[in-house]
Amino acid sequence: MSWRTIIISSRAKLDFKMNYMIVRKDFETTKVYIDEIYMLMIESTAVSFTAVLLNELIKAKVKIVFCDEKRNPLSEVVSLYGCHNSSKRCREQVGWKDETQAQVWTEIVRKKITNQADLLQYQELYDSCDLLHQYLAELTINDETCREGHAAKVYFNALFGQSFSRDQETPINAALNYGYAILLSAVNREITAMGYITQLGLNHCNQFNPYNLGSDLMEPLRGFVDEIVVKSDVKVFDKEMKLSLVSLLSKDVRFNDTEQVFSAAIKLYCRTVFDALREDDVSAIRFIEYEL
Repeated sequence: MSWRTIIISSRAKLDFKMNYMIVRKDFETTKVYIDEIYMLMIESTAVSFTAVLLNELIKAKVKIVFCDEKRNPLSEVVSLYGCHNSSKRCREQVGWKDETQAQVWTEIVRKKITNQADLLQYQELYDSCDLLHQYLAELTINDETCREGHAAKVYFNALFGQSFSRDQETPINAALNYGYAILLSAVNREITAMGYITQLGLNHCNQFNPYNLGSDLMEPLRGFVDEIVVKSDVKVFDKEMKLSLVSLLSKDVRFNDTEQVFSAAIKLYCRTVFDALREDDVSAIRFIEYEL
């Protein structure tokens, strides 16, 4: 099982040999077994690698994330055909019932707001926590009254101040965006590995977003990033903060009464969502347990 997150943060040349990724840096050479790699993050723009390595990484379903000149996630490599029966999966996806999709989205929103309320309670922000529980009680099918949006405003203002906005260029938002990008990439990896199309979402339907389905499925996972950012009391978005967010994928979590590495739990969670959509049974969904 793949489990390693590899970050290339300085000038290097990457090559392939005997199912190993070869990393050459100045006078140092390192080998990494490809089957162990879950995600490869190219953080520096001074990195070059061979097409044969890229081909082997894609075949092994390794998620490859490229960063910009500011070392923030910019793009990712997504396999066109991540599963042997991807044609069947695509037909299934197009045939998902609107009613079932609405029910699944409702449960996703419910879990997201529940996680937000739990973090507010942990931070002893009881008034805002109570308001989010009120929104949960008011939640309707497909969240037609936009309780998710109202909850998000209360949530972020309670955590970071009334003047805080997600549109601001601040270290907090930089950290949140970085963590969310890593989550989205991990979710997209599982979607494509199971043969589905990231463009076709349940609720997200932006024509300019190639990852609508990933944007849907990652919503209940955002709280894990929020928790790290809140507890870190971010003043400067530096390398240490980035590493703490990347390490989230290796964190031990609880899923369906078992202990799992977070990256493995994401795979299991996505699989239960697809089971629910395929079987028209929303009770099949199992979420990663949020523990503070």
